[in-house]
Amino acid sequence: MPDVTAFNDRSTPMSLLLSRRSGKARDMIAPGPDAAQMQRILTAAARVPDHGKLAPWRFVIVPESERDALAEALDAIYVAEKPDAGRVEREAVRAFARQAPALVVTLFRPRESHIPLAEQAASAVSATMTLAHGAHAEGFVSCWLTGWAAYSPAVTALFGAPGDSIVGFMFLGTAARPLEERPRPDLGEVVSVWRGASQS
Repeated sequence: MPDVTAFNDRSTPMSLLLSRRSGKARDMIAPGPDAAQMQRILTAAARVPDHGKLAPWRFVIVPESERDALAEALDAIYVAEKPDAGRVEREAVRAFARQAPALVVTLFRPRESHIPLAEQAASAVSATMTLAHGAHAEGFVSCWLTGWAAYSPAVTALFGAPGDSIVGFMFLGTAARPLEERPRPDLGEVVSVWRGASQS
């Protein structure tokens, strides 16, 4: 089993992939990516398999200066959708918008095409995952979150066009403390070898 304990190891492409892991958005501190780093991260994210060259994804950067506005908008939508929401719930919704130094919202934007929607969606998910890898390559930690906001049509309308859906909220920043490795599946449980007709 490869050694994946050195989470800052970026010395080779494979060590980069083996050392990436998610952090907690609420635990991230500054700095986040600067403009040039974000440009590189998003450029990498856009270089994913994309059957038909449709680019069925969009990236929306939420600047730090707009986080309070996002918190207000999410709170208003949450109360409209959940009129009985209590103070603690609403504070959590507001805190969601303000955590981590940087935030990129990834959208799935399906295109009219002979390419199946499932393949287009897979490309959007791949773009989001590559964004996380790009952030790690630049020395940052990422956290891909969904939750209520990702499935609210009104929240989606804040960022996208009709027909869009939110793949995830990608929070980026610097880890405030060393990241701990999480349990990973044993390859023996998730990998098999197909042997055709010889399989019983």
